[in-house]
Amino acid sequence: MWSSHEMGVNKIVRQQPKTKDENIINVKVEKIKKEVSKVIVGQEEMIESIIVALISDGHILLEGYPGLGKTITVKTVARVLDAKFQRVQFTPDLIPGDITGFEMWDPETRKSRIQKGPVFTNLLLADEINRAPAKVQSALLEAMQEKQVTIGRETYQLEKLFLVLATQNPIEISGTYLLPEAEIDRFMFKLNVHYPTYTNEREITKRQIRDEDATLDTILTPKEVLALRHAIAEWFPLNEDSAIVKYIARIVRATRPEEGNGDIKNLVMYGASPRATIALAKASRVYAFIHGDEMVLPEHVHKMAYPALRHRIILTHEAESQGIDSDSIIKKILQKIPRLE
Repeated sequence: MWSSHEMGVNKIVRQQPKTKDENIINVKVEKIKKEVSKVIVGQEEMIESIIVALISDGHILLEGYPGLGKTITVKTVARVLDAKFQRVQFTPDLIPGDITGFEMWDPETRKSRIQKGPVFTNLLLADEINRAPAKVQSALLEAMQEKQVTIGRETYQLEKLFLVLATQNPIEISGTYLLPEAEIDRFMFKLNVHYPTYTNEREITKRQIRDEDATLDTILTPKEVLALRHAIAEWFPLNEDSAIVKYIARIVRATRPEEGNGDIKNLVMYGASPRATIALAKASRVYAFIHGDEMVLPEHVHKMAYPALRHRIILTHEAESQGIDSDSIIKKILQKIPRLE
C-alpha cells in the first residue's frame, strides 16, 4: 500500500465530506443491481461493469457462449433506466443504412425525407457484431466515436446518452469478420461472460419453468445518468499530477513491448493506446464512487484494468502457442508495476 504521506500528497480525494446526494446515488446504484437481479441470476460482475461503463460514458463488448444472458441483461438495464432501446442482429448482408437510416423519396410530398435508423436510441444492442462487413463497422465506428451519423449529405447528432453494447460468440468462425482494431479500441470494456454456477443454474431453470415475468421499477432516468456523470467528475477530480493517474499511466505503458518490459516483450505485439489510459482512469473513478469509497485506490484500478485492457493487447504467435491470454499479461503487469514512483 501507499504510505500515509504519499496518500496525503497525491491521492484523488474529496474536497468536502460525503453529501446527502452522494448517499442517495449510492443507494440507487444498489437498487439498479437489485432490479436487474430480478431477471438475471448471478453475473454480478457483468452487471456492475455495465453500470460502471454506463456512468463512465463507455461502450461495451460482451463476449460469451450463446445462452448466457447477454442480450436479456442489456434489455433489462434499459428498462430499469427507462431508456430507449434498440436491438440490431448483425448479419453478413447488413448495410450501413440498416443501422444509421437512409434518405427516401416521399411520393406524396415529392420531397426526400430521412428515415432514421435504430442507432437513434440510448442503448443500442449490436448482437453478434462480428458478423457484419466492413462498411457497417465503419458506420458504427462513427456513431461510437463522434456520437453522430451521416445520412446522405447531412450529419445528425445522436442522443446525449448513447451506448453501444455489442455481443460476440467466441466459438463462431464461419460467416464472421475480425473487428477492426480501431473499432475495438472504442469499446471501454470487454467483458467475458461465463457459465453460471450450479446454484444459479438451478434458479434460472426454476424461473423459466414458472414462466415468471418480473415487474421492474425505474431507478434512474437518462437525464439523471447524465447529471451523475458530471457530479462524479466534480466529486472525484482527476489531477494529472496525482499518484493514481501516474500509476494508471505506468500500467498502460507497460502493455507496450517497446517499453522494454522483459516479461512480456516477446508475448505482446501491440499494447494499449492512450485511450485505454483515459478509460481506466474514468472507470476506476466510477468504481470507487459506487462502492462508497472516499478516494480512488490501486485496488480499484486493478479491478478495472482487466475489462479496460484485455481487448487492447494484441498477443504474438508465441504467446498464443503457449496458451497465454491477455488477462495473464495484465496480471503480470499489475504484479510488476510499483504503486509508488
